[in-house]
Amino acid sequence: MVCIAAFIILLIVGIFVAFISIFKPKVGKRYLKTLKKSWGCFGKRLTLQKCETGFGDDVKNTVLSKLVLKNPKLVKPASVAIEVASILVVVITVWSLVEGAKASLALWTLGTCNVQHPDSCALGAEVCSIDGSGEPSNPIEYVGQWFADWGEIFGAIPDKFRDWSVSNFDFTGIRTKAEGEIDAIDIFDPGCVVCQQSYTAQKNSGFFDSHNVLLVPYAIPTDDGYKFQNSELAVRYILATTKYESDVKDAGLKIIDRIYTGKSEDHKSYFSLYNDEYSNEEAKEKLQEWLKEFGYSDEDIQQIDDISQNGDITEIFDYHNDLVKNNIHAKGIPTMIYDGRKHTGKFEVK
Repeated sequence: MVCIAAFIILLIVGIFVAFISIFKPKVGKRYLKTLKKSWGCFGKRLTLQKCETGFGDDVKNTVLSKLVLKNPKLVKPASVAIEVASILVVVITVWSLVEGAKASLALWTLGTCNVQHPDSCALGAEVCSIDGSGEPSNPIEYVGQWFADWGEIFGAIPDKFRDWSVSNFDFTGIRTKAEGEIDAIDIFDPGCVVCQQSYTAQKNSGFFDSHNVLLVPYAIPTDDGYKFQNSELAVRYILATTKYESDVKDAGLKIIDRIYTGKSEDHKSYFSLYNDEYSNEEAKEKLQEWLKEFGYSDEDIQQIDDISQNGDITEIFDYHNDLVKNNIHAKGIPTMIYDGRKHTGKFEVK
């Protein structure tokens, strides 16, 4: 084990030796000689053969030689300490490689290197994360979660090779164009700032002009409710407008646009007001105020409110949640499907 640990340490030290050898070539030559000898022993260990070079003993003898002269009684415990340290170096290295492989695979399959908390991955797309279960409270839960992460990663590998045609997904949402075939799906949360930025970028870039997008409102669920305090209410009202027959057109689209891009009379962003300042009751009053402005009567608004609370809308919530998590395997919002691909994170203008 000592020779394996020594080889790992030599590889790490080699980064600095490479720089030093520019100025002192002899240092580099001595390092390469030692590394070659270490590799000979390391290679034998990997193939479960006996290390004939004695490199591990050479390392221990070099470390212990001075201790023998000063305090011979400490040689044996020091030798044990070296073995323990060697085991720790090897275990930590193997664990780092496994975790690195796990993060890389997760980034490739799920778009994030952190399966449980996607928005904490600096390498992934900018998203409002759909977090997994809470932090494990004991080692058994941690191990179970670790293997569950691998299960999610391997379960998402087929997604890289599947057909991402929008016709394969039966979402309920708001069309950006009344006529024509839907050719893009945009799953968003009304309380997600990344979704707001993404929507604005899509609108300003002409994406909604070149594509017929199905906007799918989705409230990110948590263990005790929803991630953003007024998202559920907004989603229910937006979906309710699709279930209520009326001469008023595009009410759901107008609500989305008002939340994301509108401003109040005192020039405050409705997105900030709706998600940060309004209570649930104030948010409902504002939605009803907008519906009246869009052309609904008081009786219409009452019926839309009733529809928003009934079981049909709840079924859509559950169905969308199942699609997002178990079919699309989205780990963050917004998630878009267009041009035969799944796109995770904020829309980027090309």
